[in-house]
Amino acid sequence: MCRHLGYVGPPASVGELLTRGTHSLRTQAWAPKDMRGGGTINADGFGAAWWRDGAGGAPEASRYRNADPIWTDPAVEEVLPQLVSGAVLGSIRSATVGMPIERAACAPFTDGRWAFSHNGAVPEWRKVLTAVISELDVVATRAGATRLFETARLLEAESPTDAAALWVLLRDLLRSAESGGFASSPATALRLLVAAVLRHMPTARLNLLIGDGEQLWATTVHHALSALVTDDVAILSSEPYDDDPRWQPIPDRKLVYAKPGVLSIEELTPPDDSV
Repeated sequence: MCRHLGYVGPPASVGELLTRGTHSLRTQAWAPKDMRGGGTINADGFGAAWWRDGAGGAPEASRYRNADPIWTDPAVEEVLPQLVSGAVLGSIRSATVGMPIERAACAPFTDGRWAFSHNGAVPEWRKVLTAVISELDVVATRAGATRLFETARLLEAESPTDAAALWVLLRDLLRSAESGGFASSPATALRLLVAAVLRHMPTARLNLLIGDGEQLWATTVHHALSALVTDDVAILSSEPYDDDPRWQPIPDRKLVYAKPGVLSIEELTPPDDSV
């Protein structure tokens, strides 16, 4: 069900981060250790996002994606190592049965300063996310916001997959947060989306990862995630890429925030959470 990695720290080579360590993200493509019943390998494509200065100096995400297995692409060792960034988000894909294997289905999905990856699956995602749209519209209305979502928004997804459709909804929630809307922060956007999906599909697997070039946010719903945070670097990864004892496993049903020197782990859906 995919593996992903987010990095914020001193400028580093994009390609080197994909291959770093004895259990790198690339190695996890064919030898993952903790898939939790979500497949055996991650051979249905990969991608990487990195950040550069955009208009006004604000970070802006760029990306590279390929529908082929990561170990077959020479760009990983010949091109991506030449790209250097202080933030990187990498993903390798294990496609859910019935979903297309194509470049457009590969994370990261990007929008301005944001990059997103999904490790998991939403059964009956079209039906579920249509219901989620209606629910989030109710929330927005209660908060005095104008209508954010329409079912037709799902047609904007880059690919007919649960991950691409989830990104359409999360992207709009993040835009709401940036404009002072009812989703007041990236953390709130993640909470709203995950809580709504789980109400309509309790068996959904929702390890989400987003980055803005300076910070990382993630959720854990069923799948594994570990963190390595020091004063200089913050890394969130589906599996540790080496045996550094500072790696910290993240429990299930958590909301994680990380940047160099800061690691916050909170309950994802507190008992009093309501939408």
